[in-house]
Amino acid sequence: MTPLLTALQATTVEALPEDAANTAANAAQAVTAGAAGDNSLNLLTLVLHASIPVQLVMLLLLFGSIASWVIIFRKKRVLDRAAREADQFEERFWSGAELSKLYAGSTERNRDISGLEAIFEAGFREFSRLRQRRGADSRMQLEGAQRAMRATGSREIDGLEHNLEFLANVGSISPYVGLFGTVWGIMISFQGLANMKEATIATVAPGISEALVATAMGLFAAIPAVWAYNRFATKVERIAVRYDAFSEEFSSILQRQVDEV
Repeated sequence: MTPLLTALQATTVEALPEDAANTAANAAQAVTAGAAGDNSLNLLTLVLHASIPVQLVMLLLLFGSIASWVIIFRKKRVLDRAAREADQFEERFWSGAELSKLYAGSTERNRDISGLEAIFEAGFREFSRLRQRRGADSRMQLEGAQRAMRATGSREIDGLEHNLEFLANVGSISPYVGLFGTVWGIMISFQGLANMKEATIATVAPGISEALVATAMGLFAAIPAVWAYNRFATKVERIAVRYDAFSEEFSSILQRQVDEV
């Protein structure tokens, strides 16, 4: 036993060659990088590998999203301009200027008017027309001006509400359209498992991931549309209240002019 123990103690453990150590380290890094690459999410690959019905659903949602953003930017510009023009006209109207001069400025050639100025122009034009007619009493003059202002105000509000229903439809329908694409994709994925003897999560995961992209796109299209619709609908409602208040105030001014005659 003593010679054997002496021989074992005399034996030294040799380290791996430097090249072998580097090779092992590189192999480990390659395995780690491959695993990370396989787990990364590539939306374009998922869309391209999806089934044709799911791709059609995604295309429809993409169109709805783009159209919604176009309407959002345009509607914001229109509503901001309507509020700005209302402020400017009210400043001129309540500055003490004569109504006839304001009306002459509103009816200038090649001048496009809208909002409060259009309501004022319609009411004052009808009031002046009925005032020049024989047999038209003060009540008829005032009611005619009020009808003209209500009709013009309704047209102005209808123009401000244009395309808001599209935002409402996109916001309410897009999640269900995306869900339809997801359900269809999952059905296709599970149908493909019928011909496999062994089914694992690795075989099902790619198809489910492709299908879930449709739901994500549906939410991506719906959330901005719902937010914009609520915001713009509130703005339109405030502008409508402002138009109605101006019509009532202008009717009171016309009533005082009729009583003074």
